[in-house]
Amino acid sequence: MVQYTTAQTEKDLQQILQLQLANLPTNVSAAEAKEQGFVTVHHSAEILHAMNTPHPHIIAKVEDKVVGYALVMLQKFKAEIPVLQPMFKKMNSLSFQNRSLRATKYFVMGQVCIDKDYRGQGVFKGLYQQMQQEMSPYFDCIVTEIATRNTRSMRAHQQVGFEVICIYSTAQEEWAIVGWSF
Repeated sequence: MVQYTTAQTEKDLQQILQLQLANLPTNVSAAEAKEQGFVTVHHSAEILHAMNTPHPHIIAKVEDKVVGYALVMLQKFKAEIPVLQPMFKKMNSLSFQNRSLRATKYFVMGQVCIDKDYRGQGVFKGLYQQMQQEMSPYFDCIVTEIATRNTRSMRAHQQVGFEVICIYSTAQEEWAIVGWSF
């Protein structure tokens, strides 16, 4: 049985990093990335730990094993992860649901990933439901970006209720910035 909670221990954080590593594009085939999705950012242990405070990451666990995660990333981390800097810069000029993001209390969902053995079982939705429960007292919405070629992730986010705010391109990738209002 899958339980949804927050990352509380060093072991939780280490298991997040292991799951992340297994799903980076360098560690999955092109066919698997297309069919199953992938994660873009490889976080250092130090950044992952720092991001876990004051709002801990959301995790899905089966017994003592992390089988999924959704990372909480506050705006103060925008300079820490170079691949995300264009997203943060772009967000300053965007509106979501007829309101400037600058005037909205939002946080960034820094990455979501589900263990291969638990995909298609509602874990993705469960992570976001837990995230909404944990974060709605503090924020109005969640914003994240998805590589548009990651069609599985695009579909999954839309099924949860995320709306596309804008699509933009960098030299490496086409991105969709999406938001979900609480």
